[in-house]
Amino acid sequence: MRAPAFFRSVFISVLLLSAHLLPAHAQDARLQLRVGSQQQTLALTDLLKHPAIRTIKIPADVSYKRAMEYRALPLLAILRDISKIDTLQFKASDGFVANIPVSSFLGESEAWLAIEVPQAPWPALKAGGPSAGPFYLVWLAPEKSQITQEQWPYQIASISDVTPLHSRYPQIKPHTAADSAAYRGMQIYATQCASCHQVNGGGDAAVGPDLNRPANPTEYFNEAYLRKYLRDPAAVRSWPGMTMPGFADSVMSESQMDDLLAYLRQMALQK
Repeated sequence: MRAPAFFRSVFISVLLLSAHLLPAHAQDARLQLRVGSQQQTLALTDLLKHPAIRTIKIPADVSYKRAMEYRALPLLAILRDISKIDTLQFKASDGFVANIPVSSFLGESEAWLAIEVPQAPWPALKAGGPSAGPFYLVWLAPEKSQITQEQWPYQIASISDVTPLHSRYPQIKPHTAADSAAYRGMQIYATQCASCHQVNGGGDAAVGPDLNRPANPTEYFNEAYLRKYLRDPAAVRSWPGMTMPGFADSVMSESQMDDLLAYLRQMALQK
């Protein structure tokens, strides 16, 4: 028996409202690829049909802080030859930018592109916020290639090939020898900090403040508190919407922190 017109109208209204409330990824999100000669846009629904797609388990997900299960593709299944490329850049919809050396993808750790299934969305990263979808770079055995927490970009909008950060932004390069602590610290900055912060206006991201202009952290923090801030930001400052992670010893060793601070002190002289 056909439903009365009134109920059909209510049913259609509910369907339209539900469609309006679907997250963006459920409306067929796109991933932009600009890697070498590979210039294309991939649709979420097409990626979910890729023959290489699998269900994988991540025992300790960096973003969700627990075990997670994903439908995912090996990243190299959607990228052509990257052996002659220096760096892959992942841009997120919130402005986060991860520049990851290609060597990381050719090592022992396995990079996978997790794809959020519209019918089974992932949980929010924090109450009232979005999930890590629709596209999220996750790793199996990240410790084998020393993959850091900043190399798990989520809400990915595009993947591109780029040259090293300091070659594109010479204003971030310290005027010191290549074997100096400050120069090594620049590499730590590029890996751990440049995904959110610029130096002297140089960098791809601007989620957080510039680390040298108008003032450098080494100029307004004493060293003990700066070290504490890097290890546990909430122990020194707290504000609504705070997103800066702490860098545990396993992520940034004490010697690496020494180099990073040497870099910041040097850059305070190079405004």
